[in-house]
Amino acid sequence: MLISMIGLAGLNRADQLYGPSKLFERQLIWLTLSWTAMLLATSVPYRSLKHFSPWLYLGSLVLLTVVLFMPAVNGSRRWIPLGLFDFQPSEPARLAFILALAHYLMYRQTQRTVRGLIPPFVITVFPLMLILREPDLGTAMLFLPVLYTMLFAAGAKPVHLITAALVGVALLPVLWGQINDEQRSRVQMVFNQVDGGATPHDDGFHLHQSKQVLSLGGLWGSVSRDEPIIDDPSAYILPAARTDFILCLIGERYGIFGCAALLLLYAMIVVTGLRAAAKTREPFGRLVAAGIVAMLATQALINMSMTVGLMPITGITLPMCSYGGSSLLSTCFAMGLLMNIAMRPGYEVAGSPEWERRA
Repeated sequence: MLISMIGLAGLNRADQLYGPSKLFERQLIWLTLSWTAMLLATSVPYRSLKHFSPWLYLGSLVLLTVVLFMPAVNGSRRWIPLGLFDFQPSEPARLAFILALAHYLMYRQTQRTVRGLIPPFVITVFPLMLILREPDLGTAMLFLPVLYTMLFAAGAKPVHLITAALVGVALLPVLWGQINDEQRSRVQMVFNQVDGGATPHDDGFHLHQSKQVLSLGGLWGSVSRDEPIIDDPSAYILPAARTDFILCLIGERYGIFGCAALLLLYAMIVVTGLRAAAKTREPFGRLVAAGIVAMLATQALINMSMTVGLMPITGITLPMCSYGGSSLLSTCFAMGLLMNIAMRPGYEVAGSPEWERRA
């Protein structure tokens, strides 16, 4: 909730810099719905989702296929228009993938062999490739870290995971051929960025402006000053400031300490979530908890890294902080599911010698 409050402060700063909008009020509505979904996710035992996991995964694949036939928005097909709002299937697809993978891995020992790693990778490839076709490089980048985290939690041998990672590196040229020219240019800009000088007007514009707006906050932020540090309004121009680059507005307003506080809140979620996963003896819950933590941590790191030029700029939001209905709703539901697992850490079947041996 504190992360979402900081996000609202960023949206308020965007209204001050770029003019009033209705996004602040809409975000309040989405927060009400999302927090309700988060509480509902804690009320029903999470094990009831176990048997529906494969069907949720298949349903998500259908939606990811349908969205490819939707009208393009800014060159991407990521949303299904539903009248009052646009639905982004890739957001709930991430959680459906985690549930399905946990369902597959929970009672198996095959992941401890090289051959046993093939089915989990196949489960991962289908949604990943469909999301790349949208194209949505940022969301696609979440799947492999989640896969590796869950495989490690399921008992896969580190040497096998390292080998698979090396194979993945060898297949990067294949992945490079699947992304479009715009995404390639964003990757190249990470290695070609130059600080200072005139504002670029090519693909480096977003990265230049994000770093500039973030740096304008300094140590304490503009909230401690009566006047802006720069009178030139063009210095504050930042496309997608309310969504992908909300961290820049938070940094501009509250400085390095504001960003550090936000980073600390995410770290608290990661540490607490990992503790919940470690304490959960039921395998489905343990794997789902590990997957949710990996998803949130990876998404936050990618978003923060791209704003300062450590990773290519991708269309990925800052979890529970950026404006966006589908993202906020699915992430808060995942958080509620994580709390649900932490509330019910016991065995599913107590006293079973076979279960205890497998656990």
